[in-house]
Amino acid sequence: MTGPAPSAPRADPARVHALIVGIEAYDAGADWDLPGPARDAVRFHRLLRTAGVPEDQLLLHLAPLPPYAPDVPYRGADHATLRRVLVRDLPARQGDVLWVWWGGHGVLDRADRLRLFCADATPADKLAIDLDSALARYAGDAVPTFAEQLWVVDACETFEEALGFREQLPPDALPVGRHDLAHQQTVLRAAGRGRAAANDPVRGTGLFSEVLLALLAERAAVLPAPPDPEELFPAVRARIAAHREAGRTLQHPEIRLRSPERTEILPAPAPPPAPPPGPRPLAPLQRAVAALLAYPLMNDPAERQAMLAALDPSVTGTLARHSRARTDALNILNGLARRRPAALWDLFDVVVSMDDDPEREEELAAAIRDLAS
Repeated sequence: MTGPAPSAPRADPARVHALIVGIEAYDAGADWDLPGPARDAVRFHRLLRTAGVPEDQLLLHLAPLPPYAPDVPYRGADHATLRRVLVRDLPARQGDVLWVWWGGHGVLDRADRLRLFCADATPADKLAIDLDSALARYAGDAVPTFAEQLWVVDACETFEEALGFREQLPPDALPVGRHDLAHQQTVLRAAGRGRAAANDPVRGTGLFSEVLLALLAERAAVLPAPPDPEELFPAVRARIAAHREAGRTLQHPEIRLRSPERTEILPAPAPPPAPPPGPRPLAPLQRAVAALLAYPLMNDPAERQAMLAALDPSVTGTLARHSRARTDALNILNGLARRRPAALWDLFDVVVSMDDDPEREEELAAAIRDLAS
């Protein structure tokens, strides 16, 4: 069990600023839809407002997916806007503490730099913020204020070459000043090198964001100052590890510390000894395949085709099909989960409409919930 952090002096809310970004909708179209980051960003915004930070010191930039309509004012999350905020607007402000919260799609480029896609990104024009250059800018004399900074990034760090882009990401670093010893930066990254960050589109939240928001709420007495990172991160890591063991994610969060006294990446704990051999729990995809195959209709190619015909052809038209029921179920579920996770629930509705067995319905719902998240 992890509890609240020991009490610590609260920062003066009047000296705290934040850049809060949540991008769910991209110009790339529906294949890039990511329900959750805008909602998580608004939840974080509320935490800092509750801690007393003035509204005009919280720069909220969103690209929400309908039907979600944030109940707070926000600005756009396109590349030009976000670059201007990072290069011009924030450095001109006076403050002691800076929070940066970013949720959305990301990729690790071929130089191992994390690129955070902006709302106007497309496959042909991959507009993104270079996180590493942003961190370098805010660690030097280009930003003379904000001696204490905490950056939270809930984004995938999948390798660029694994995404099959026709063209490499173009360089787009922010201008960087001279190094100094005036800044302390803590960076929490959700995924870990080469890994995806899990997102639950049904509940509208990122797994890492949900964990971190809960832990920050437990430490509300410290806010708006950042909690002690060396107390906070083990709690984050423990909760994500529990999700990994349950088969919900493969991500390994990372913390990087940079201060006048030290610069390091906190190492992951030593792995526990291997458990004795035993039955391995089903992974989410395996469970979903088994739950779908439990329906007799899956053994009839004509009924399988009727099931898919009831779904959106723009989603199903590119699915790989197979005459063997198990392979067909695997291709259908895996294809929907990758292209548009919300379509898994459309599939659920069609299947239970064709066969209303309550026990099979309950297991299929639980399996799809795991797979979608």
